[in-house]
Amino acid sequence: MRKRRQRARAVLAVVTAAVLGAAGCDAVGGDEPGPSGSAARRATPTGPVWDPSPASLAAVGDSITRAFDACSVLQDCPEASWATGSSTEVDSLAVRLLGRAKAATSSWNYAVSGARMADLAGQMAQAAAKRPGLVTVMAGANDACRDSTAAMTSVADFRTQFEDALRTLRKAAPKAQVYVASVPDLKRLWSEGRANPMGKQVWKLGICPSMLGDADALDAAATQRRATVQQRVEAYNEVLEEVCARDERCRFDGGAVYEFRFGTDQLSHWDWFHPSVNGQARLAEIAYREVTAAGGVT
Repeated sequence: MRKRRQRARAVLAVVTAAVLGAAGCDAVGGDEPGPSGSAARRATPTGPVWDPSPASLAAVGDSITRAFDACSVLQDCPEASWATGSSTEVDSLAVRLLGRAKAATSSWNYAVSGARMADLAGQMAQAAAKRPGLVTVMAGANDACRDSTAAMTSVADFRTQFEDALRTLRKAAPKAQVYVASVPDLKRLWSEGRANPMGKQVWKLGICPSMLGDADALDAAATQRRATVQQRVEAYNEVLEEVCARDERCRFDGGAVYEFRFGTDQLSHWDWFHPSVNGQARLAEIAYREVTAAGGVT
């Protein structure tokens, strides 16, 4: 027991030394029922037939797609990325679609830990230069994970930024298909991680304060704060669906990532916030199922 306590203190000390530089990174979760209304429907491309076997893949987004904290504390682990990773434990979307050998030469990861929707256009420009057959998008958690609910990206700005990102892609790669993953349910993370004393200590260092701050508080103000973040995430997902639906080569996951019930096995045991290797594998499964679904996502 003493050794376990000493190990926990050591890990926390390492995290304390560097976590403030990564505290704004994204989150994963899914506590409440999936979004209702338009956010619950699957967007199906209305133009050309969707190709479930693209010849190449580029990924854009934030630290989830960089597999931050999946392998070691406070570090990206792109080999474990759900989108483009080479890990046999994950079997990324690229590996599933292209095969392991081709994925090594025909998939690219332009995601950046800490990125928000405002950063997506720049990543799309990099991706478009490769003329990929498919671009994966997972972004938006950082727009909700701010110091306060007042600092969250507005829904209107989020929409404009996503539209700008798609336009940037279309200018250079008009025929690239786009798979858009929904923003994960941040409240699920709070629900799962708050039972872990170590996790709550890490959260106090500044990780996603809008949702995870004062993790044990259940008063009216804390409850309202979490509900506000949850509502913003659902609004972001509606935007992703609506904007994607207007692009004939775009496919939204219909809330599949949002609805997935991430548990402690799927969360990094370094920060109880980002996906673990197991969580990355689950994201890869979801993406493959949605990308290869006939006639629209399932």
